[in-house]
Order: sequence, then structure tokens, then C-alpha cells
Amino acid sequence: MASAAVAVQTARQAIRWEEPNCLHCNRARRATTLEPQDIHGDGLWFAVVRCADCGLQYTCPRPDESTIGNFYPADYGPHRSKPVKHTNKSAPLAWLRGRPCAERRALPWHGQGRLLDFGCGGGSFLERMRDQGWNVTGMDISADTAGRVSARLGVPVHVGTLPHPKLSPESFDVVTMWHVLEHVHRPVEVLREARRLLTPSGRLYVAVPNIASWPYQWFGKSWFGLELPRHLTHFAPDTLTATLSAAGFHGVRVRCIRHSDWLRSSARAAAHRQDATVFQRLLTKKPVARFAAWCCYLAGQSDCILATANI
Repeated sequence: MASAAVAVQTARQAIRWEEPNCLHCNRARRATTLEPQDIHGDGLWFAVVRCADCGLQYTCPRPDESTIGNFYPADYGPHRSKPVKHTNKSAPLAWLRGRPCAERRALPWHGQGRLLDFGCGGGSFLERMRDQGWNVTGMDISADTAGRVSARLGVPVHVGTLPHPKLSPESFDVVTMWHVLEHVHRPVEVLREARRLLTPSGRLYVAVPNIASWPYQWFGKSWFGLELPRHLTHFAPDTLTATLSAAGFHGVRVRCIRHSDWLRSSARAAAHRQDATVFQRLLTKKPVARFAAWCCYLAGQSDCILATANI
């Protein structure tokens, strides 16, 4: 781990590094499980470790909160605005066409409740839920992104993370975290604050990559869900459940989400390596990736998981 940190420190003098205890149980015993190279072009190395006590995997060492922004480029994909496709859900085979990301279909299509989308990015989900009757509020760590989304949609978008001084207890019926919990430095603290913001009948939705999946086993260092060093915690169904429980949530349910495009992204990354297998290269093909994604889903081994929880 030290060698990885030194390599990065040499390349990015402005980065400050920290070696945290486990983000769930706060214990220090850990072992390195993976030391992959950054696949986004910097050629740097990072380490993923597993807590010897609770099994949570996390990035260590990692950039601290004040400097991790160096690893988010100006054109970071989730911060870009994307057009919303409105489809007729009652139409035959509508589920095959133009629908939002699979995990985001868990919410009722119509609603009049208050919704906070934590880590709203480009705002496409906010726009969709606003148009379906929800009273929406967004939050994002990027001030530029938050300002742009708020101006475009005419809805409040706060800058920062949780806890946030402008948000009051029991002010939301739903809090969503679509692929953002893995990015935060203190996931239990963020989840506790989300619980405080929910009404007594409120519900939390959290989607994260699944490091206990077959795709992770297939691709290892090339797995799309790693995204180091931006992903700080690498959840599995059991550790996500434990983290939500530690934050005070009850009735936690975790299920798999199917993403064939994730498989193809992993396969393309693997194909750039000289030691890519025939199987890995086959998964760059859309029909093969779709079939494999279905197999993973049916076996409970998808590389994306969705948790729902009550307070």
C-alpha cells in the first residue's frame, strides 16, 4: 500500500493521503485484496483492502476530502446533463425501450411526496421525478453542477454533502442515493443524516456496485465498478446491509440490478490488457453481454445492487 501511495504522491503533489480505519466498524486490522492500476489514463496504482473484522472492502490509502476533487475531471460523466426520455409505461414491451436506469425504476412512477436526490449529478432523475409530480430537491458536491441543474430545472439543488445546514429533520418522504454512497468518505455518518431527514414513514433507496459479484471475479482489476480512487467503499450485499443497519435503518432489502453495459465496459477495459481471456473479449459484444447479465441476475450475482430501507 505504501508503494502505491508514494507513486501517486510523486505524480500529484497536491493530493493529501489518509489511511482510515474501517468505514463501518472503525477497526484497523485489514489486508490488501487488490492493487489495481488506474484505468483512466494516469497509470497510477491504488489499493483495495478488506477489514479483518467485518469484511468491508475500501480504498486505502485514499485522497482526503479536501483533495479528492483532483480526480474528478471537468467533464465527469455523471455531472453531464442528459435528455430525459418519457415513455408510455403501459405500452407493450415498454420495459425494453427508453426507460430510466433499472435501479431507478424502483420508485413509484407517480408521486406527490418530497424527494431528496443525494448526489444528483446532471439532474436527469430530478427532472423525471419532478415531471411525475414529486416535490424534488437535489444535492451535489460540485458547485458548478448544482448551479447548472438548479437553473435548468427551477428546483433547489444544494452544494455539499450530508449533514447540510439547509435541511431540516423529517423533511423528506424519500431519499435516493444512486451510485454515490461509494464516493463518500464517511458513509455511516451520511446515512445517519439521511435517516434524520426522513419522515417516520420515509424510505431510503441506495444503489452501489457489488464487489461480491461474478463480474468482479471475471474481471478483477478491470472491473467497471472499481473506479479508483473515486470509489472509496466497495460494498457487497452483506456489508451494505450492515452499514445501513449501523446507521439505524430497519427492514433493509437488497436485490440485484442488471446492467449489461457495465459488463461491456469491464470487457473493453480488460481487452486493452495483453492477458485478456477469450471470455472477457466475448463480453464486449452486446448480445453476449446481455445474456451474461441475465445469468448473473438470475443467480443473484449481478455487479449492481439496490437496497431499500425504512427508518
